[in-house]
Amino acid sequence: MESVTRRWFLGGVTAAASALPGSASSPNGRLAILGGEPVRKQRFPNWPRFGVLEENTLLEVLRSGKWFRGYGHRVERFEEDYAKLTGAAHCVATANGTSALFVSLNALGVGAGDEVIVPPYTFVATINVVLLQHALPVFVDSDLETFQIDAAKIERAITDRTKAMIPVHLGGSAADLDTILEIARRRNVPVIEDACQAHLAQWRGKHVGTLGATGCFSFQASKNLNSGEGGAILSNDAGLIERCYAFHNNGRGRKTDSYNFSYHLNGGNLRMTEFQGALLVAQMSRIEEQSKTREQNAAYLTSMLKEISGIKPARMYGGCTRNAYHLYMFRYEKEQFAGAPRAAFLKALNAEGIPASGGYAPLNKEPFLKAALATRGYQRAFPAQALRQWEEKNRCPVNDRLCEEAIWLTQTMLLGNRTDMEQIAAAVRKIQAQADQLRPVA
Repeated sequence: MESVTRRWFLGGVTAAASALPGSASSPNGRLAILGGEPVRKQRFPNWPRFGVLEENTLLEVLRSGKWFRGYGHRVERFEEDYAKLTGAAHCVATANGTSALFVSLNALGVGAGDEVIVPPYTFVATINVVLLQHALPVFVDSDLETFQIDAAKIERAITDRTKAMIPVHLGGSAADLDTILEIARRRNVPVIEDACQAHLAQWRGKHVGTLGATGCFSFQASKNLNSGEGGAILSNDAGLIERCYAFHNNGRGRKTDSYNFSYHLNGGNLRMTEFQGALLVAQMSRIEEQSKTREQNAAYLTSMLKEISGIKPARMYGGCTRNAYHLYMFRYEKEQFAGAPRAAFLKALNAEGIPASGGYAPLNKEPFLKAALATRGYQRAFPAQALRQWEEKNRCPVNDRLCEEAIWLTQTMLLGNRTDMEQIAAAVRKIQAQADQLRPVA
């Protein structure tokens, strides 16, 4: 993110009094970052939300002494309930969302020398799991308006080494699954849906995570369905889900006797605990009501923000019939804010009591990627020319712009009321009206 030095604000205090009509006598007229009263002084809703239900269910597991999924039934209950909630045929719970992605790649046989299509605008776990397989991440540029992978650019990135693609339903909205699944069908490339931020999101009335070969979810502390850590894999393929189960259980199948040390394949210990399973069953009782609240507040906020020039709420594809709103995302065009850089806008917005961030940096440009490709394993698995050309072939100019313009609000902010949404919009309007006070001084 670009830095903001004190020279961006020089002269701001003396000039702010005349920035708005009547601002000298209005407590909310002057920007808070320049000494005025903030638009909002109270905190947004806390997260997570819990009560007696969660307390009792955790105590029941504690007192049972059955804390491991092999001895208890809470994880299995969660798997059944989550499959039913989403309409999936099968579910395997995992230690976290990263594990769900890692297990999926292994169950599909992705390994050294293979390529995997990924977006550049995502959490690093989407890429780390590819590197763990010594496969090559192939980045496909972003769609500026939706923040999602640009599905129209996927096919040209496919080669004879492509063994999977991992579209991400970023922020709780859905990637363009019509296009992605059609390409997958024609080119025989399985889709692993990264739905880690998209609990209850839907594409044409069907839950995301149920349309690809597998769908992967995270229940990490920030997520809309939360057990501190945890993950899940959904699939409608019985054979594939059994390979997922075996891999996450050190290579041992679902029906293996505890004392029968025989193995179906290689694997790891990526299991969920009974405490997490119990907590998730309890938290699932709240998720529908919370999701509706987020949707209603997001729609109201969008109706206000889209009327502010230079603020561009993320667009949903027509097939996205439900947005989970793990994030509320919009783009900031500084030209409509007197040229004030995004970092200045973010500082001003936070000072007004509206916590916001600039989101992801360009993942395809991270130095660790070049370091990984320089290792002995990659040098042996890929032709030298392919590794030399990787950086050039993985440029994502649209994503570079997106990373310069993106603004994020978190899902907890959407659990409030309409007044909260009005205050967010009011803070943005206030900053725009005085944006010249944030303009750099030559």
